[in-house]
Amino acid sequence: MGLSERELNRIRKKFGMVYQYAALLDSYTVLDNVAFPLLEHTKLSKKEIRERVLEKLRILGLDPKIEKLFPNELSGGMRKRVGVARALMLEPPILVYDEPTSGLDPLTSRMVDDLIEEMRERFNVTSLVISHDIASCFRIAHQAVLLIQGEVVAAGPPDSLIRGSSETAREFIEKSGVDIDRLSRVPRNGHPATGAK
Repeated sequence: MGLSERELNRIRKKFGMVYQYAALLDSYTVLDNVAFPLLEHTKLSKKEIRERVLEKLRILGLDPKIEKLFPNELSGGMRKRVGVARALMLEPPILVYDEPTSGLDPLTSRMVDDLIEEMRERFNVTSLVISHDIASCFRIAHQAVLLIQGEVVAAGPPDSLIRGSSETAREFIEKSGVDIDRLSRVPRNGHPATGAK
């Protein structure tokens, strides 16, 4: 017997989703995009919703004046941050990122890595990152799971995957072309990171 729609919605609220290309609604302003979860799931006034949206934009390093802009007026990095702001509006304990660095230049990709770590620490959320970006994985992950054709071939801290018993994992990482030993890790709590997620 499956869960009722009400039970499913209760579970869904525990997850914030950050989509690959932010999945912002083109005909909505930044304010309306970020406010969407609150409009759908709360009875807050328009004033309260706007205050919460502007607060999240500020926290994410965005000028609240962008509230009136449309997605096509934002840079790729700004769109990612607006997508994260929307995902955080219901204060979920888990944020799911779908290919967060896909299609971004290397500098913006590293900024997104830093943002994921910052969100984890600032909002005490668990981050589940789905990615093909090996460099990103080694920069931010505490634990990693390597899936190939739907099968788990290796799991553990990323550093252990490159030195672990799974030949498939070692070969996959080596063929990615990423020099794991030269990667800078995202600092955690003001300290250099030594492992990955």
